[in-house]
Amino acid sequence: MTSTELVDCNNLVRGSLIDVETKSRHYMIECLGGSAIRISGHPEYCPEPVTARLHGSLNREGELELGLIGRGMRLKFFLNESLPITTSRVLHVHVDQPKAAQPVSSPSIH
Repeated sequence: MTSTELVDCNNLVRGSLIDVETKSRHYMIECLGGSAIRISGHPEYCPEPVTARLHGSLNREGELELGLIGRGMRLKFFLNESLPITTSRVLHVHVDQPKAAQPVSSPSIH
């Protein structure tokens, strides 16, 4: 798992895992493709992994940075396409991308 300051979720492959520690919670996010995620970590809204839509993060000025998760920012996601959740400030972000599939080699003929 790689620690980072800023993650652009639009550049992550399906199956990537993001470990996000905020000031008050610890979230686990699985990228499902596009803005679709599976998230857990909030005792009321997502104690178990649930599907959601990642919106991005709010920077210190309150501006939305689409698709980004970064230290010092506040993560924003939607549950059921209608319930917006904004977290406390992000303290740490770690990313684990799936290993690339090993190509299957065919036997060579000599």
